[in-house]
Amino acid sequence: MRQAPLSPQMTVALPVLGAASILLAWQYLLPLLGVPAYIVPTPTAIFGVFQRNFALLMDNLRPTLIEALAGFVIGNLAAVLLAVLFVHSRVLQAAYFPIVLFFNTIPILALSPIIILIFGLGMTPKIVIAAVICFFPTLVNMIRGLDSASDNEHELFRVLSATRSEIFWSLRLPRALPMLFSSLRIASATAVIGAIVGEWIGSDKGLGALIIQATFNYQSDRLYAAIVLSSSLSIALFCIVVLIERRVIRY
Repeated sequence: MRQAPLSPQMTVALPVLGAASILLAWQYLLPLLGVPAYIVPTPTAIFGVFQRNFALLMDNLRPTLIEALAGFVIGNLAAVLLAVLFVHSRVLQAAYFPIVLFFNTIPILALSPIIILIFGLGMTPKIVIAAVICFFPTLVNMIRGLDSASDNEHELFRVLSATRSEIFWSLRLPRALPMLFSSLRIASATAVIGAIVGEWIGSDKGLGALIIQATFNYQSDRLYAAIVLSSSLSIALFCIVVLIERRVIRY
């Protein structure tokens, strides 16, 4: 039997209650089970790090945010432009899409040292890594979206004597936008991951560097605080993409 949909109030309340139950169990149950604080610090200990080291956390958040945003924009923009090129030239798609697919099979942890060797230890390689990790899913979904219009729809536009530009802007692009924003929602999280991976390989600033430093110094509360902050950054970028999607896609 099909269940009745939840009310808007319950849709908001249930996640809050679920998160609160997990935090309470984390705060009180784990210590009772004998889990050492240096392995899993309590939420209050993690919150204490935000109070004591807020300036340090914000100082390391700034470069990660810049790298993630720049990589997000560059990687997705390059994917969209290449998808448009591939859709309008099947020869180029047949020639170069397998090469793009091959590069996507290289693990980002293996590719990151090469990128850092090429671009050095500044902010540029972290932006490139974030862009690379965003690139392929957007490329694939954008190609599928641009090709998702039916033959009947294309035939209608040809009957109306529409140009290739008119077909793109009035048919192909509107059909592709839902798939594009699906990729952008994923990329909002992977861009942060790419920036942090780049900081792991070689950096003394950023949340990735802070995670590595806290790990080697056995500062588990600072480690968890950096992880919470990086997750919060991903969630914030995700929410921004969702808000833009709601304004752009109204059909």
